[in-house]
Amino acid sequence: MVRLTVDENTCIGCGLCVGTYDTAFEFDGDGKAVVISDLDEASAEDAIANCPVGAISK
Repeated sequence: MVRLTVDENTCIGCGLCVGTYDTAFEFDGDGKAVVISDLDEASAEDAIANCPVGAISK
């Protein structure tokens, strides 16, 4: 399992990660994504690759 991080200064709150991996991401009070649980390696790589602003990393 992989623990990801979201750069709150880069995140634009588009919701792609939350919509795709709702067990691993949620929105905070400012509408930015935050990590709430780990993902398997393949899902983590997918979340990183699909973030339109590159806010998600290992």
